[in-house]
Amino acid sequence: MAIQNFEQLEVWQKAHALTLEVYRLTGKFPAEEKFGLVSQMRRAAVAVPANIAEGFKRSGKPDKARFYNIAHASLEELRYYFILSQDLGLIKDATTLKAEADAIGRMLTALSRAVLSSAN
Repeated sequence: MAIQNFEQLEVWQKAHALTLEVYRLTGKFPAEEKFGLVSQMRRAAVAVPANIAEGFKRSGKPDKARFYNIAHASLEELRYYFILSQDLGLIKDATTLKAEADAIGRMLTALSRAVLSSAN
């Protein structure tokens, strides 16, 4: 059965779950970070599944791959925020979050390659 919408993509599902986790996590950050790190982390997190969704509906292969690449770049930015948050003492241990981001990144790489090498 062919995938009919972006919600069926496993990479989107994992990126969405990570975004929800970022919202839960940053909800516990200090109030002074509301317009700083919280805002940046949430923006980067949301950009990942949003760009996957937008890329899914793009018609040209290079255009699709470009949106998946943007999602991957936002994911890498988010990965840095996990490191920063841990170093600032806002997150106890970012190992699991970074591993989730790495797994999503591998999936995005595979998706981009598949799109660019597909016959259609």
